[in-house]
Parts: sequence; structure tokens; C-alpha cells
Amino acid sequence: MNRKSTMPEGSYTTYLFEKGQDKILKKLGEECAEIIIGAKSNDRENTIYECGDFIYHLLVLLAEKGITPGEIFYELEKRKK
Repeated sequence: MNRKSTMPEGSYTTYLFEKGQDKILKKLGEECAEIIIGAKSNDRENTIYECGDFIYHLLVLLAEKGITPGEIFYELEKRKK
């Protein structure tokens, strides 16, 4: 969330925040599709790489929405019961 408050010039993260939710969601969807392709192809390294991209874009979306990763972890913990 620090990038959202500082918005460094020239940063890809800043670019995403400036473009807004639709751009962030589009990138998240693209990365999801790339994970599926990598996994379906049994390409472990590519799947790992694309998962990294997906998690990055997910974190950007969470920051955009004011949701912390801790809130997500809390939700997952509740599901264990």
C-alpha cells in the first residue's frame, strides 16, 4: 500500500493506480489466464512466474480497494472452522 500513498513517478504500480480499477482488473484477468496456460502446459517455471505476476496484481487491487492482506488471511482462517 506504500506505493499507493507515494505514487513514485515512472512506476508501473503508479501507472496502474492512475489507470484505475478497470486496468487493474484487466491485468489480473490476463495473469490468471497465463497461469492456466502455464499449468496446463506443465511448465513449472512459467507457472511460478505467472503466479508471481498474479499475486502482484492482486496486491495492487487490494490496495486500490483498501483491503489489507491480513484481512484476506483472516478470512481464510475463519474457513478452517
